[in-house]
Amino acid sequence: MHYPEAYVQYLVQFHGHRDFFECHEILEEHWKEKPSGYRDKHWVGLIQIAVGLYHHRRANWRGAQKTFRNARRIVQEYSASLEELALDTDQLLFLMDQRLSDILLQRTYTDMNLPITDTSLTDQCFRMCEKENVDWLGESDMFNDHLVHRHILRDRTDITEERIQQKWLREQKKLSRT
Repeated sequence: MHYPEAYVQYLVQFHGHRDFFECHEILEEHWKEKPSGYRDKHWVGLIQIAVGLYHHRRANWRGAQKTFRNARRIVQEYSASLEELALDTDQLLFLMDQRLSDILLQRTYTDMNLPITDTSLTDQCFRMCEKENVDWLGESDMFNDHLVHRHILRDRTDITEERIQQKWLREQKKLSRT
């Protein structure tokens, strides 16, 4: 079976680098390739699993709980699409329920692995991790601030510049109407 490259990259980030922020970035970009209204919702479920783990790892209990609950609903609703991506959705829902329990009890973060059913997909991801010099199914580096607190530490210059540009365009549009 052939899987989208973005999905394979997501799995490598998820199980190798444990960079859940990057998981979000990769799949969001893939999800947005289709026009609004035609986007596949199952990608959002996978994005939210990664975001929920990101929040849990940072002990953001409220964010983790909310995100995991939303992700669980999507996984349940779009289980057929996720099964086509070689995920055992019954096992995934079980793991998500365990994670929600851990979050509600404010238990310390531990890594979670997605239940992949296609060994050729797992082998492909394993080989990619080897090339990137990371361990497939390795543990999160809880002392790596860039990994744990990436949303705070990232360079947002491009986002700030884009917002300034959009504001300027809106102002120009208003001026042209007067």
